[in-house]
This record gives sequence, C-alpha cells and structure tokens, in this order.
Amino acid sequence: MSTPTVEVPEPPRHWEADVLLRDGRTAHIRPIGPGDADLLVDFYARVSDESKYYRFFTPMPRLSARDVLRFTNVDHVNRVAFVLTVRGDMIAVGRYDAVEPRRAEVAFLVQDDHQGRGIAQVLLEHLAQAGRENGLEVFTADVLPDNVRMIQTFRDAGYKIASGFEDGVVTLEFDIDPTETAIGVMQQREHRAEAASIEAFFEARSVAIIGASRRQDTIGRTLVRNLVMGDYTGRVYVVNPSTEAVAGLPSYASVGDIPGEVDIAIVAVPAEAVQDVVLDCAAKGVHGLIVISSGFAETGDEGRQRQRRLVGLARSYGLRLIGPNCLGVINTDPAHQLNASLSTVMPPRGRAGFFCQSGALGSAILEKVNNRGLGLSTFVSAGNRADVSGNDLLQYWEEDDQTEVVLLYLESIGNPRKFSRITRRVSRRKPIVAVRSGRNTQGVPMGHAVRTIGAPPEAVDAMFAQSGVIQVDTLEEMFDVAQLLAHQPLPRGRRVAVVGNSDALGLLATDAAVSVGLVVNKSMQLGADAGAEDFEDALDAAIDDPDVDAVVAVYIPPLNVSGEDVANVLAAVGEQSDKPLVSTFLGAEGVPELLRVPDVAGSTAGRGSVPSYPAVEAAVRALACVVGYAVWLGKQDESDDDEIDSLPAKRFVTELLQRHPDGRVLESGELAELLALYGIDLWAAQPVTSREEAVAAGEKLGWGVVLKATAERLRERPDQAHVWRNIDNRAEMEDAWAFLGDVISDPVSAGFVVQKVAPPGVPVSIGSLEDPLFGPVISFGISGPLTELLGDRAYRIPPLSKVDAAEMVREIKSAPLLFGYRGGDVADVEDVERLVRRVAQLQNDLPQLRSLDLSLVLAGVDGATVLSASARVEPSVDARSDWFVRRLNAMVGDTLPD
Repeated sequence: MSTPTVEVPEPPRHWEADVLLRDGRTAHIRPIGPGDADLLVDFYARVSDESKYYRFFTPMPRLSARDVLRFTNVDHVNRVAFVLTVRGDMIAVGRYDAVEPRRAEVAFLVQDDHQGRGIAQVLLEHLAQAGRENGLEVFTADVLPDNVRMIQTFRDAGYKIASGFEDGVVTLEFDIDPTETAIGVMQQREHRAEAASIEAFFEARSVAIIGASRRQDTIGRTLVRNLVMGDYTGRVYVVNPSTEAVAGLPSYASVGDIPGEVDIAIVAVPAEAVQDVVLDCAAKGVHGLIVISSGFAETGDEGRQRQRRLVGLARSYGLRLIGPNCLGVINTDPAHQLNASLSTVMPPRGRAGFFCQSGALGSAILEKVNNRGLGLSTFVSAGNRADVSGNDLLQYWEEDDQTEVVLLYLESIGNPRKFSRITRRVSRRKPIVAVRSGRNTQGVPMGHAVRTIGAPPEAVDAMFAQSGVIQVDTLEEMFDVAQLLAHQPLPRGRRVAVVGNSDALGLLATDAAVSVGLVVNKSMQLGADAGAEDFEDALDAAIDDPDVDAVVAVYIPPLNVSGEDVANVLAAVGEQSDKPLVSTFLGAEGVPELLRVPDVAGSTAGRGSVPSYPAVEAAVRALACVVGYAVWLGKQDESDDDEIDSLPAKRFVTELLQRHPDGRVLESGELAELLALYGIDLWAAQPVTSREEAVAAGEKLGWGVVLKATAERLRERPDQAHVWRNIDNRAEMEDAWAFLGDVISDPVSAGFVVQKVAPPGVPVSIGSLEDPLFGPVISFGISGPLTELLGDRAYRIPPLSKVDAAEMVREIKSAPLLFGYRGGDVADVEDVERLVRRVAQLQNDLPQLRSLDLSLVLAGVDGATVLSASARVEPSVDARSDWFVRRLNAMVGDTLPD
C-alpha cells in the first residue's frame, strides 16, 4: 500500500535498540517512520478484531490511507510511536500523543500470537523514556473495562496509578518520573528475560553441530566427540551436506532437514558462511547459537563489519548468540550435562560458575580447575562477546541453585554501569570473584567493542569494591579464594588463630595476616612432633574461642609420616565448624583427597572440605579476601533520611538546555539555585572587576570579607597567592586589590570575587562527573594541588548509602586532618558525609550535568561551608536511558556497547 508522505524530523538515534522479551528471545524496537506504511498495514491485517476494538473502541477492520499517513508520520516530540519487529515483520506498535504541556495519552496494539511475551511493558518503558526526554511528566490511557490484560500492564509498571471511570471507559493516569519502584520493576523484568535466554543454552534438550566433520583433527569432529563423550542427555544432530554420517550419527544437509526440534546450534563453519547458517537456524526455530568460528572482529575492520552483520541478523530473527570466536559452554549438572565446547576437559561438578572471554585462556582455566579439584557448575567462554556477555551470565547465576560462587575473568567491561548495578544485587546473595586484565593499562583485546572509560582507573576499582566484588590480580589468586568460598563458611570478622607444628611457618602466617589487615588473636605452635590428638585439641580450642573468627592450620609432616591422622582431624573439624578453616597441608594445592568431605550433591569436595595452599601467605591472602567480602556483606545500606524531590532540578536543567541547546557553564546564581534544590548552600560571592566594585561589595557585605581570584589556572598554582583574608575596611580592600593585581600576571581574567569570611575548617573538595560509558562518578579529597599530585582521592559510583559516604570520607590518606590531627579541631564529618551524598544524588538524578566541582568546602566544627563551586550542563546523548529501559548491548560501532 502506498501513501503520501510528508517530511518529518529524524528521531534520536539512541531510541533504536534490540530488546529481550519475557521468553528470552530478542526483538527490535525503533521509532516508526513514513516508510513503515506497508509494514503497518500488514501488521494490522494480522491483528484480531477484538484487539482492534480494544485499541480504538469501535470496529475498525482496516486502516484508511489517511490513518496510515497519520500513524506513520510523527514529529518524535509531541507525537512519538515505536514499533517492535521480528524477522522484519512488525508485531506491535505503541505511541503517545501530547494533549497538553507535560502530558500525553499513550496506547498500544500487539499482534495476538505475540501477546503474553511482555511486549506492552517494553513499549511503555521506551515511550516513557522518550517522553521524559521531551519534557513530559504524565501519561494517561483510556482502556475498556474488560481489557483486563492492558489495565494490568499499566498497574504492573511500578508507577503510582490514579484511575477513574466515565462513559464506560477506565481512565488511568500516572507520573512517568522513574521512581525506585518503577526502576525496580523494569530491572526485575530485565533480569528474568536475560536469565531465561541463558537458561535455554544450559538446559538445551537438543543440539545441532553445524560444520561437523569425519576428519579426526577438525573442530567440528572435536565438538561432536566432546558432546557425546560428555554424557549429554539430549539429542545430538550433526549438519554436513558432504557426508552421510559423522561419528556414527546421521548427517543432515541443513538444519532445516533435521526432523526434530533444535534448541541450540553450535556453529563451526568458515566466517563467511555463518550468516547463511543464521538464516537456516531462524527458519528452524532455534533459540540460540554458539559460534565457535573465528574471522570476525578479532581480525580487524572487515571482521568487525562481518560481526556487526552477524549479530544484527541473529537478533532480527529473535536468536541469542554466544561468541563468535569462543570456546563454548559447559554444564556439569547431571540432569542437563553438556559439553558444548572445544575443551576436552570436562570439569568436575562443583559450586562455581565461570565466565571468561578468551577461548585459549578458557582451555587453560579448565585444566587448572580440574587439577585443583575445584569443580564448576557451569562455564562460558564468550569469545568476542558480541551478544551474550558477563552481565547476562550474572543474571542467570543469581537464580541458579547449582551456583554458589561466581568467577569472572574480564578482559573488558562494555557496560560498567550495568555491571555495577547487577553486581551490587548479586553480591548480596553470592560472592563474585573477578580478575580484570588490562587493569593498569586499560588495554582491550581485539574483537571487543568498547569505548574508552573517561573515569580514572581508581574509580573502576572503587566500583568493584562498592559492588562487593572480590577483585584479585591473578588466576591463581582467584582459585585460591574460590576454593575457600566453595567449601568453607564465611568468617564473622578479622580475628584469626594460627595453629601449626612449625614455628617458622607460624611466624610467616602471622606476618602475612597482619600485612593484609587481619588480627592474629591466638597463635598455637604445637611442635614438630605434634600428632592428630594435639591438633584436634588445639583446633577445637581455637574454634570455640569467641575472639576467633577463622583458623589457619599449618601441618608439615615429620619424615616418613603420611599425616593421614592429622588430615582426618582437619576434615572432621572443617565439616563441623561454623568458622572457616584453611590450611597449608603437606604443601598441597586445592582440596587434597585426604581433606575432602563427601557431598551428596555429587561435587568433588563437599561443603566443609578444607582447602590447602602450598604457601601460608597464599592461604592468608585468600582468607583476607573472603573476610573483606564478609565485612562488606555485613554492612547495612542505610538510605538517606531526607527524600529529595528531583523533579524541580530536572525541570531546571531541561529548561536551561532548551535555551542553550549546546550546553554551557552555569552562572553563579544558576548554580546556587540548582544546589539549593538539594539542600546545598553555596556561600555568597560577589564578582568584582575593579577596585571600586570590590570596595562596594565589602561595604554591602558588612566587611569581614575576603578578596580572591577564582580562575582555575590560579587555583592550580600554589606558587601564586590569590587570596587576601580578613578585610575590614576600605583601606584594607584597596591594599588587597593592589597587591593581588601586582602578583597575578593577568588580573583582568583572574575572576575576582568578594565573600564573607567563612568559619575556619579543613579545606576539602567534592566533585562529580558524567562519564559517557561509566555514568556518574563521585570523588572526595582534601582541596589543593597536593591531593592531585599524590592522587589522594576517593571515588564512588552513585547511588550512595550512608555507609558508602562514611567510608569515602575516611578512605583518603589525609583523612586524619578531619579528626583532630596533631591537636586540630575535629570537623563535623557527619555534615561532610551529608554533602557527599547530596552531590551524589544530584549527579545521579541529572545525567545532563556534565561536571560539578565543589572545589573549596571548609569542613569546620559546626558544619561544612561550600565556598567555591562550578558546574557545566550539556545535552546527554542518550540521557542514560539504559537505566530506565531494557536494551541489549549495541553492536560493534554503535553508540552503546554492553
């Protein structure tokens, strides 16, 4: 059907995205356009008469040309519409039309055979975000009373709904400001959808291997062998048009020829042939692909474009994709045992889920896991992680009963703000241990599509710590920590007892413990000839001691002694103790056979098994990591007592950017107004450009003032005096003006201001910035160039709890200055912490706030006084929209990588 078109503006690019639906399959959401006329007509023809009636309140069997023109030509401001597509077909449309300032009416239409997949919720999320970006505040919807499903969609969105009934129609009304409840609902839906998409890989009932070969040395043959020999309980199909059978299994020419259903396909064909495989799999109804094939983004620009096309094609047909250039996935659960990987090593069943990116490194990891007897629940090597990423796996492992510990080897973090959000939640339930390569160099392997993080490396480390992630430097340390978490209870505190039969190793253990922040409350050295009974008495005494939270046991056997009796004691004590027990036993690594406790669940070493470390330093270091996690877990995340209404600040910034669309630095009055909305008082400053103005300002303020230059170039130069304090009359002001004018090389641009003298205090600075990839970042430190020179700043990622702010203030090395250092006054630290939380909330609420710098805050005994501040606002490319709507990671070269 062809309809006349009119010229319409281009919609924002970030409004287009791939999304996951409730069943874990993908779809594409984008703004409607004039070229969608035929798609809309075809879509409308597939919708039932009942659904049409619910949408328009009248029989409307077909759309007129005028209707099509009106529905497909929108201005993307007052009239916005999104369509959802799969396989290129439109399956839903949602729209809003502004009816008055800040208010719009919203409506949806979903194809009947796609209803129940959570499509209306996705459309509502994206429409609400578009509305917020366009300055809307309220949505209304008219719904027929018997359209129960649509009414429930609105009520389940997490907004506070007001409803009315008139003329046989239910009218719903709600503010679209993203409340905590609404954001929580969105994140729960995202969590369930992403977990469901990963579950389909691990619990696949049938697998097709595409590219299987009869030759023994090929990747395809290895995949077949690993799957069959790995005791896979489902159906295995091989696809190879050039042979009739592979490894005794019948071969099919294409996926479409397979008689049964196929849940996942493992692809091992040349890179240029993968796209044809995607089309075949989509036609077959395959859920997901594991692409082993290389030749994509890791090879350069041409490969990046090929990878981009691959992911776009897979998602357009509703498929999820692991890889390309990956090792594969493994599940050790006997009910769904699966080795869909190139690894010939099937790890023992265990409690840890492992995610890595490099295929080559994945093989080494599995070897190490096997040698240590650690055991895994599931394993994923995501290769270039073009689609499925570590964030997806975290969503799955959070609910997986078979996984108690999460292990991550990260070569890049595509979406750190989403990673931070998910790990904060998951760490409350399960410990996460992470190794991050490129930690100091910020290097990223070929094939990984990420943008450079503008925030300093210290901010990334702070994000890990704030999220409860146990960050270690090496794989060896990761396994050291993992085996303790998997087999022993968490400690209650930092107090440690050392029990052993070697004085030398006992001293080493004590020194190592002190160096990593542990407190050795008890050291019991039993002598070289100590036997099992001696160890049992000492271990029982240590564990029963209320001043001990964990025990380090050291046993080096005398000559010609096996140590089996001592091992039996250690295993028995470890199984019964509610405090963690680690050991250096015979210099063994992992969980030696002698120290294992049987596990009815079938893992190689059960709960209570005692991990052993070849060196006491490694044992103590692992224990310290676990203690740090336990301490983090025990902290109460107190929310701020005072609720701040963010809506006035959002209006303020929106209106400012409407007048200045390119953004600008806030004037002093504007900044004072914005800060006041968050309970932050900015000390009044009178700008002056001449001696006469300075004298007039001093008289106006009643004297007792300071004259200072505020230009940034001067604040950063400690060798240049730029402040004259305690000015009480005209003569003193004239002297101050003359002196500062002489010592400052360019007084015209010095930015002189006159202020009242502030109460004395320790000068501190609080800053925030909006990183395009990382999101909001907050920093705190003592004010001045020495802080910058020494890097003595603390960083956190909003939102901040009271605990976060308190730790932040105390974390810097110069913190003693706030607590009466060398007889100084003790500052009102509680007010400083309040100020930090306010700045964090302000930055968290306003992504358009590019930067905020409270460069001089005096922390005194009676509170904190903000003397100097600056801020800049800029239009946000995406308004941090991935916080408020579900969207999959963007593909290589797009704006928003995962």
